Amino acid sequence: QVQLVESGGGLVQAGGSLRLSCLASGRTFSSYAMGWFRQAPGRERDFVVALSRSGASTDYADSVKGRFTISRDNAKSTVYLQMDSLKPEDTAVYYCAAGRNLLWSELSTSTAYDYWGQGTQVTVSS
Repeated sequence: QVQLVESGGGLVQAGGSLRLSCLASGRTFSSYAMGWFRQAPGRERDFVVALSRSGASTDYADSVKGRFTISRDNAKSTVYLQMDSLKPEDTAVYYCAAGRNLLWSELSTSTAYDYWGQGTQVTVSS
């Protein structure tokens, strides 16, 4: 069992930056691929970015390429999402997810993940 707790959300002006963190419980954090998804009001939960277990492979949604960066610190059991050049359309609840046996082709598929955090709100004002 893995528990995920997100933090770092908040209100920021367009063009600003935020850094989200996701702290995982348990001692097997390095065994999990980690992903970030987001859900805006009235919309489906969308893929944002994911990172393989080793950190060697990443997958980014086109809408965030060049602006968002995912990283992980296995020693701290934490995955980070650095969000720069934020836009109002980035406003959503951001969720962290962990998946144990994901293929690279599955990193962007929400149903492939085993555990989810409770989400953190990100609001970008224009």
